Amino acid sequence: MSSVDRAFKSNQRTLSFFPQYQVETKIVSVKVFQTQEVQDLLKAAANAGSEGGNARTKQITQRLLSDLFKAVDDLDMTPDEIWAGVNYFNKLGQDGEAALLAAGLGVEKYLDIRMDAADKAAEIDGGTPRTIEGPLYVAGAPVHDGVAKIDINADEDAGPLVIRGTVTGPDGAPVADAVVECWHANSKGFYSHFDPTGAQSDFNLRGAVKTGADGQYEFRTLMPVGYGCPPHGATQQLLNVLGRHGNRPAHVHFFVVSDNHRKLTTQINIEGDPLIWDDFAYATREDLIPHVVEKTGGTELGLKADAYKEIEFNIALTRLVEGKDNQLVSRLRASATA
Repeated sequence: MSSVDRAFKSNQRTLSFFPQYQVETKIVSVKVFQTQEVQDLLKAAANAGSEGGNARTKQITQRLLSDLFKAVDDLDMTPDEIWAGVNYFNKLGQDGEAALLAAGLGVEKYLDIRMDAADKAAEIDGGTPRTIEGPLYVAGAPVHDGVAKIDINADEDAGPLVIRGTVTGPDGAPVADAVVECWHANSKGFYSHFDPTGAQSDFNLRGAVKTGADGQYEFRTLMPVGYGCPPHGATQQLLNVLGRHGNRPAHVHFFVVSDNHRKLTTQINIEGDPLIWDDFAYATREDLIPHVVEKTGGTELGLKADAYKEIEFNIALTRLVEGKDNQLVSRLRASATA
């Protein structure tokens, strides 16, 4: 070992964020975060203290940069590791998987935990549990009165399924004119509008129903399966390094909106799926695993077979907060015209 190496007491670490970045790198343990030079750099990068720019954006930027710089110090991150991360984010953007990664790293679940805590603090009890939206919603699905048949494309590997229930308010009374929207995958685990095979029509397995005076809704569809992250995408790449899988159990997403209640974002898991409690997106909740019932009479309902499965999923909405819906989330969503 050279005198320089001994003086810096450096150690070696294999950079292994991703297989293509296998680098032996020397680590010099230094701490610079608290220096005036770094603190001034943080303020300058966020343009803190100036009149220009958006104050909230500057506040968030300075805090996130500060946390990142401190983590670099605390973990002795190397330039190789930092640039491997930058390259990863480039790939994440190219793959269009930022929202998928947010689900896989628990960011969406964390937001739900915070909203649950806010409800508790506001003494909002009851209601159907919320859970994550996920990245595959498409706005613009046709709205039907009471009942919607949403399996546009034939799928020989999927049996018929009816999902029905009643929408009620905080008082337990049926809610009229609520719009219940659902979307789910086909038997290959693909969603319409995002299907890499191009096999699905627009809005296949997507639809919306407006409730009548009885508060009831019904979707006639096909049984979904779970899906996995794209195997060569950025999300699965990181999950592989973390030693995690990127699979979800079979599930159905819901939005429920009503003029006098808060919007509900939720989803149900299909009973019996082995991944229910091993969902890479952490969306499973105990009250969102309704029972699946074997039924007959599907032919009369226009289903593909007489024998079908039915799920009763009753939905309880919650009250507005000071006259406002504090569950509306602004995020980039796909849209199409039916």
